[in-house]
Amino acid sequence: MADAERVTARQRAILTAIIESYIETGEPVGSSTIARLQHGGGGMSPATIRNEMAELADVGLLEQPHTSAGRVPTARAFRMYVEQLSGGAHPRIDAARLPARSRMHIDSSFAGVAGTQAVLERTSHVLATLSSGVGVAIAAATEGDMLEHVHFSRLAPARVLAVVVTRSGLVRDRVLALDHDLSLLELETAANFLNENFRGWSVERVRSEIARLVERERSEYQRVLNAVQQLWTKTVPESAVPIQTVYVEGVANLIGNQIDGDRLREMLAALEAKQRLIELLNAYIDSHQESVRVVFDLEEHAPEMQGLVLIAAPALAAGESRGTVGVIGTKRIDYENTMNAVSYISQVFDRMLHPTE
Repeated sequence: MADAERVTARQRAILTAIIESYIETGEPVGSSTIARLQHGGGGMSPATIRNEMAELADVGLLEQPHTSAGRVPTARAFRMYVEQLSGGAHPRIDAARLPARSRMHIDSSFAGVAGTQAVLERTSHVLATLSSGVGVAIAAATEGDMLEHVHFSRLAPARVLAVVVTRSGLVRDRVLALDHDLSLLELETAANFLNENFRGWSVERVRSEIARLVERERSEYQRVLNAVQQLWTKTVPESAVPIQTVYVEGVANLIGNQIDGDRLREMLAALEAKQRLIELLNAYIDSHQESVRVVFDLEEHAPEMQGLVLIAAPALAAGESRGTVGVIGTKRIDYENTMNAVSYISQVFDRMLHPTE
C-alpha cells in the first residue's frame, strides 16, 4: 500500500492509538489525548504529536471534522490498521487469541445445536452478542442437495407442474412449458424412472447422467429418456439460482451509533432485505479463502451500506463450505475481538456439526 510506505514507525504508533481511542469513544482525538495514551508520548510533546498528525492527514489517513476538533481516522486508516493487526511480526488476528471467556461463551452457545441451518442461526445470535454489530450467517447454495422424490402433474397440453423434494427437506415446484406434449402415462413413467434411478443423487449430477444415457441408448428406452430429459432440464434449469437461507441478529446494535435518521432507515431496510445480504456476502466472501476478511467498501455493491464494514469468513465442515458467517457494523467496531470471534467460529464449524461423543 502506498500509504504504508509513507508512514514512519512513530506515525504508525500514533495512528494506531488514534484509531483505538476513536473506536472506544467515538470522539475526535487530539494530540494531548495521544500523549497521555502513549505514557507521555514516548518522549514526544503534544506539539510534536500534532505535527505527526498533520502529516498523517496530508497522506489521507486522518481528517478533521470541525475546525477546533481533534482528528478522526479515514477508511484508508482503518484498512491499514486491520492489515497491521493481521500481519507483521506479531499478528493479533488468530482464533487462538480469542479470550477464553469468549471461547467458552461460543462453545456453550452451540451445545445441543444440531444441523447446518440450526448452527448458522445460532451463529448470527452469538456474533451479534460478542460484537457491537449485526451477526449474519448464510447457508451455502444448495448445490449437491440430494434428490428424494419427484412428481409431475399435467396442467394443460404441454404444461406440467413439477415438484422436487430433496433430502434436506427443500421442496421446489415449477410450472414447465414443454417443447411438446406428454401424456399422463409418459409423465408417470418419467417420474418413476427418476425416483428409481436417481434417489440419493445430487440434483446437479442427474442432468449429466441423463444426457449420457440419452447419448448411449438407441431403443424404445430412448423415448422414455427423451421425456425424462425434457422434464428434468426444465425442472432444474442450468441457470437456476441456488436457494440460500440467511440469518440476521442484532440489528438494534446499529441504532445506538451516531448515524442520522435517514441513513439509519436505509441501512435497516437493506439488512431486512435478506436477498440483498446474500448478494452482498457472495460478492465479497470466497468459499475458498482461508482467513477472515474485512471489507470497507460495501457501498460499491450496496450504496445504502455506506459507513458500514463487513467482517466475515466461510464456514467449513469436512473441507466443504457450509455457508458464510460474519458481522456487519460501523467502522468503530472492535476489529481484533470481532475478527478473532469470526475466525474461531468458522474454524470450529466442523466440530459444531459433528461434536465428539
